[in-house]
Amino acid sequence: MLCSLIRTFVAKIKMAKEQSQLRERQRMDLKEPRRYKVIIYNDDFTTMEFVVKILVQVFLKSEEEANALMLQVHHSDKAVVGIYSYDIALSKANKATRMAREQNYPLRLTVEQAE
Repeated sequence: MLCSLIRTFVAKIKMAKEQSQLRERQRMDLKEPRRYKVIIYNDDFTTMEFVVKILVQVFLKSEEEANALMLQVHHSDKAVVGIYSYDIALSKANKATRMAREQNYPLRLTVEQAE
């Protein structure tokens, strides 16, 4: 009776070790998700105030950050406004584009894989 209990206990320990090793092996195969940058482009029609509004409301930038990014876009024609996972980057770019179209602005944003 005692021998069968010991055998059962040892078998359970072996099984637990194998499952633990399997979980460790599975975790090693995971990779960090790729990151994507949202780029905003300068145009001659979208107002600077509207760009700041987009940066604050959609990209959650402070007023100071938004103004600095808006000036960067104005002087160098484009700027990276954030780096996110693909779904979030695409969602934010689409929301900003939709807001711009509702106000009849041609504001352009793109999503590109970050390096």
